Amino acid sequence: MTIRLTNTATRTKEEFVPLDPENVRMYVCGPTVYDRAHLGNARPVIVFDVLFRLLRHVYGAEHVTYVRNFTDVDDRINETAQKRRAAGADGTLEALIRERSDETIGWYHADMDALGALRPTAEPRATGYIAQMIAMIKDLIKEKHAYVEQGHVLFAVDTWKEGYGKLSGRSVDDMIAGARVEVAPYKRNPMDFVMWKPSSDDLPGWDSPWGRGRPGWHIECSAMAYDLLGDDFDIHGGGNDLMFPHHENEIAQSKCAGHGFARYWLHNEMLQVEGKKMSKSLGNFFTVRDLLEQGVPGEVIRFVFLSTHYRKPMDWTEKKREEAEATLRKWRALTDGVAPGAVPAEVVEALSDDLNTAGAIASLHKFAGEVDAPALAAGAQMMGLLTENMSEWWLSEADTPTDGFVKKAEFWINERADAKNRKDFARADEIRDKLADIGVMISDTPEGTKWVLNATSDKIGEWEHLE
Repeated sequence: MTIRLTNTATRTKEEFVPLDPENVRMYVCGPTVYDRAHLGNARPVIVFDVLFRLLRHVYGAEHVTYVRNFTDVDDRINETAQKRRAAGADGTLEALIRERSDETIGWYHADMDALGALRPTAEPRATGYIAQMIAMIKDLIKEKHAYVEQGHVLFAVDTWKEGYGKLSGRSVDDMIAGARVEVAPYKRNPMDFVMWKPSSDDLPGWDSPWGRGRPGWHIECSAMAYDLLGDDFDIHGGGNDLMFPHHENEIAQSKCAGHGFARYWLHNEMLQVEGKKMSKSLGNFFTVRDLLEQGVPGEVIRFVFLSTHYRKPMDWTEKKREEAEATLRKWRALTDGVAPGAVPAEVVEALSDDLNTAGAIASLHKFAGEVDAPALAAGAQMMGLLTENMSEWWLSEADTPTDGFVKKAEFWINERADAKNRKDFARADEIRDKLADIGVMISDTPEGTKWVLNATSDKIGEWEHLE
């Protein structure tokens, strides 16, 4: 199976050829763990979870390494810890920061698990790789790509003019004009960025050749990717809001430190809510946990996300949520108790075409229409849908049919069987479709015809519909 991916670095859809098919490697920028993940944070998680699943399917689960980091060095985390200490919490500042990070990482795991995302192979914390960051910074200073000024270590952008800006397609002048560049007396160039900064006594810090301090944001991913994935690796992903400055700076640091870094770059587009940018000022900002606590199943959230191609802006709407829930109820009814078959080739082909999740979902709709439950189950599970660990939401106690309903459903299922025996397939199909309209979802299995109630139907109990 040939996988083709749109490489941001070349702006073309390319055939994916891993450096080593026995060790396919991917790095994705993870969250800064200072609060709950909002809905936009979940999009890259789901996008690259699908890619992870596809790579595992094609190359074998044991041959794919997926690294997604946690940034646990951040002023917002420090601020929360300082407030807790001021309020009388026991422990050192470092211990309180660790406590806060543990708490938010736990939230993140719970929320992403609810969306059906597989855990990456490795989830490094930035604080566990300080030594590797210091080593890389030393190399950059030695090669005169970085300099020390007033306790800060900065990367000198003008030492890598031939490469800086290629990923985002912007010149340095354009980037200065379009970005909020920090003006500081210790900078030689407005675009130079901090790799190490001093820490006061009330902030976390580590000893370094440049004094007690802490790393800047960008050096973290360069050091962790190099340590865990090697000099060169296959794929680097993230949201397109990270393209500049984060990914540009990662490339600059890593290349100037003598590393090859990533060969394919993938970026997902941003998320909107009801056609507008999500923001607290508009009142349309919410976290994944907000939706889950409102009763929106994680599987439904995942389906809505997968309905839009990752390189297009995604619009979360209430209508899409309702449609996704209705579809998933129907599909779960059709596949209830059915063992998945082989993953359908057309689903794999769609995903292999630059993660065409919408195309893969179209194939699943086709399997549902054909009542091919094994193909539907296998194809959906390839995308992280219809999995057993996400099934608890779809059939509540209120959905349990009464004895009278069961007798009527079985009557019409027998009528359908008689029609099939008479070779009146048109009537058999008509009964099947009309049963679906009133919420009776049937599937033909080697053990006979099975059915479940789709409680979202607005025609439940309208048996005259079948006359």
